[in-house]
Amino acid sequence: MNSPKDELTALLALNRIDRIGSIRAKYLYEQLGSAQEIFRNRKHLNEIITGVNQSLINALDDSGVFIKAEEELQFIEENHIRCLTPEHQDYPSRLRDCEDAPLLLFTLGNADLNTTKIVSVVGTRKATEYGRRMCNRLIEELHTLCPDILIVSGLAYGIDAISHKAALDNNCKTVGVLAHGLDMIYPRTNRDMAKRMLDCGGLVTEFMSQTIPLPNNFLRRNRIVAGLADAVVIVESAARGGSLATADMAQSYHRDCFAFPGSVGDIYSEGCNALIRDNKAALITSGSDLVDAMGWGTKGVGKSEPIQTELQFDLTPQEQQVFDKVREKAQGVHINTLVVECNMPYALITSVLFSLEMKELVKPFPGSMYKPLV
Repeated sequence: MNSPKDELTALLALNRIDRIGSIRAKYLYEQLGSAQEIFRNRKHLNEIITGVNQSLINALDDSGVFIKAEEELQFIEENHIRCLTPEHQDYPSRLRDCEDAPLLLFTLGNADLNTTKIVSVVGTRKATEYGRRMCNRLIEELHTLCPDILIVSGLAYGIDAISHKAALDNNCKTVGVLAHGLDMIYPRTNRDMAKRMLDCGGLVTEFMSQTIPLPNNFLRRNRIVAGLADAVVIVESAARGGSLATADMAQSYHRDCFAFPGSVGDIYSEGCNALIRDNKAALITSGSDLVDAMGWGTKGVGKSEPIQTELQFDLTPQEQQVFDKVREKAQGVHINTLVVECNMPYALITSVLFSLEMKELVKPFPGSMYKPLV
């Protein structure tokens, strides 16, 4: 039997092999059921799983990764870091459904990564006064309308830091996703704010200690920023930048994207205006716009109707679970909320909802909202 500590050590060792990558590591893990099994069967992986080459086998045969894994385990224990795997109940269920979800997340703080409403706020590192004003207004209104909301960003310069600070100033939970290990904070100017976040949110990363913030790490970081959330908001962005990549990732994960418009010709609004023009993001001007679009208020969903207590349909266990959850929220429920609360993959939820829709038990509304009909 695999002990939790031995399995964690094996996962840390697997995480040390850069040549594998998130998608391949997740695939191997799902095929063999544990990291220990991957290493136990490493010499014969090409006989067990198609597509495994000798280069991968050689990488897994490096005993040095286990030495580094033991060192990392000591660092984790000394600093009281939580390690979340896809099987862990606290692993973010929204992220779990993403093809390239990390096998390990390292966290500090007290944030619930499965809370019912999560918004990621991103933007340029060279925020203008307009961007600062929109960001502060957005988060203040979101917290007023949805007190339990969690704000996620990347703890970088500009809009990221403004978002975290605005959340803290409004006593709103906020999580920073790092492009390096938990043994440092980059940029250093955000260290004091990061400490405050540990008491009102936290820090998350897939990177082990002694990992420096290389340029490619920020792109990997951005997929977690997108995958953790129900919606991604781009406050300001130039025509090219990491925020636009985050928006693309969010769309690939079936997340809702929103952007603040800016004046034509403003360099740090070009990206947002292009997203809106190309229908890659919905235009918002306030937090209430986002809340309405997500169906987190009552506007646009309609008044609740009497719900009959007896159904004349034979439902599968999955259909019954989803339908019961929709009925609990008669004013409407967002599909991402169902993914989290039913603990089902996005693709399965959409299939179940379609079946319930065909049986005329639920009705879809704009903004990926669903409401019971009986």
